[in-house]
Amino acid sequence: MIGVFDSGIGGLTLLHEIIRHLPNEQYCYYADTKNVPYSTKSEDQIKEYVENAVNYFVQRKAKTIVLACNTATNVCIEDLRAKLTIPIIAIQPAVKVAVDNDKSVINSQRKNILVCATPITLRSDRFQRLLDSLDADRIVERMALPELVKLAEMEEFGKSAEDYIKETLLQIDISKFSSIVLGCTHFTYFEPIFSKLAPQLSLFDGNEGTARHLKNILSKLNLISLKRGTSFSIEYIESGKPTENLERFERYNTRIEQLNKTFRIRKTFIKY
Repeated sequence: MIGVFDSGIGGLTLLHEIIRHLPNEQYCYYADTKNVPYSTKSEDQIKEYVENAVNYFVQRKAKTIVLACNTATNVCIEDLRAKLTIPIIAIQPAVKVAVDNDKSVINSQRKNILVCATPITLRSDRFQRLLDSLDADRIVERMALPELVKLAEMEEFGKSAEDYIKETLLQIDISKFSSIVLGCTHFTYFEPIFSKLAPQLSLFDGNEGTARHLKNILSKLNLISLKRGTSFSIEYIESGKPTENLERFERYNTRIEQLNKTFRIRKTFIKY
């Protein structure tokens, strides 16, 4: 079983990509809906929440754990990898993909890449190390959009979300940028709005890169399920207990399927 963890329903966007690459696996999706959003919590609280989820997966004998939450990744990933022997795969903002997509930006003297994420992700040491490794700090503008997590959890994908994104983007001159990196899995639900408000910009997220990395790791460890005639199954857990609202997850899954048919964020393999 592969355990996929997120603070809420954002990680479902990553789960869909993982299933596309690994269609014969059993999955357990753990949404910490009791404590979402994490952006308003302290680092100690986040570590406690993530530890609860990880312990749940370990007890269920998961062969690997995927952190689909950028905020949790930035707070906990080093500690988790030091403690656990099973592979821990973690998503992160796809800045490298944006840089690789347009090599000219690295020599630019102005901000070219807009990274939209939660405040914890944007101010984390891990994110700063990512920018430093790419020599990208001078070309990246950070933009916190914490309300998008709340809006996604409330299934508010219409006017209120568009107004919030539009109002925030008006704080900068968006015409000077070449790309937007969606650095939170919750934000992928709003890709059509970003495309509408800034159609000239390329959009990136880390979902496919993370899914491909997971597949590569499991392949190297001979842990990929190769049983013919089998298909994936998903068990949904909310803050340690089986969900009592499966219909809600099904609504999000339907929305993701519609997004994937209509809008495709540019996705490229990233090494983590």
